[in-house]
Amino acid sequence: QVQFVESGGGLVQPGGSLRLSCVASGYTDYTMAWYRQTPGSQREVVATITWGGITNYLDSVRGRFSISRDKPNYMTLLQMNNLQPEDTAVYYCNKLVVGPSDKWGEGTLVIVSS
Repeated sequence: QVQFVESGGGLVQPGGSLRLSCVASGYTDYTMAWYRQTPGSQREVVATITWGGITNYLDSVRGRFSISRDKPNYMTLLQMNNLQPEDTAVYYCNKLVVGPSDKWGEGTLVIVSS
């Protein structure tokens, strides 16, 4: 069972950038996704990437965020540019299709504030 560890979050001013990293504990050729969640809200898919590199984005982040994979290092990355206060959330990575036995990592907190 593959587990994921997220990192790279922090406090950034509006218009700033962050790069999130997700390391898998082992090989995975699943379609991967970055999710985010704010208190009181459901977790939402922000970006996805297939093993072949096909990407898709939440409308509100398209053009600002970029997802990629570092296959040799079992990593999924999320470059976030022109961050806005509404991007503030805990960000998680996982497979796009999460089964009942799959676990979530602790996530990484992104705060966009002046």
